[in-house]
Amino acid sequence: MSKHRVSRRQFLNYTLTGVGGFMAAGMLMPMVRFAIDPVLKAEEGGDYIATPQKVADLTAEPTRVDFSFEQKDAWYTSEVTNTAWVYKDEKGEIVALSPVCKHLGCVVDWNKDKANPNHFFCPCHNGLYTKDGTNVPGTPPLAPLDVFPFIEKDGYLHLGKAKPRGEA
Repeated sequence: MSKHRVSRRQFLNYTLTGVGGFMAAGMLMPMVRFAIDPVLKAEEGGDYIATPQKVADLTAEPTRVDFSFEQKDAWYTSEVTNTAWVYKDEKGEIVALSPVCKHLGCVVDWNKDKANPNHFFCPCHNGLYTKDGTNVPGTPPLAPLDVFPFIEKDGYLHLGKAKPRGEA
C-alpha cells in the first residue's frame, strides 16, 4: 500500500471531475464537428469555370463575357456573376482581362471614351488602359488590369481566378 492515502473527499473530487469532463466532452464534440465540418469537406469541381463563350467565335475585338458560378461560404451558397473582357491578340492567343479598375475598383468598358478610342476606359476617374490591359501613364490607375488564366474545353472558354500582373 502507498503511504499517501486518498481521502473520501479527494476521491469524490477526482471522480466527479473525471465524469464531468467526460460528459462535457461528449456534449461539445458534436458542436465542434458542426463548426469545422464545412472547412474539412472536399471540394468537387475544378479551378476553372465554364463560360458560354465559344473559343472559335473570339476575334481581335475585346468581347464582354459574363459567367456565373456557385460560391460556397461555409454553409451559405450563392450564385455569383462575373465578367471578363476576352479577345485574341496578334499571335492568335487568347487574352482574358478582368474588368475591375486597379484604381478604385470601378468597372472598365471597352471603346466607350470618344476621346480615346480602342482603350479600356474607367468612368469613375477617367482611368485608361491599352488593349492589352496596361495602364496608361498619367491616368489614375497604378497597375495593369488583372488577367484570368484560361483553358479551352469542348470548344468553350473556361476561366480561372483573376491574377494581378504587378506594377507597371
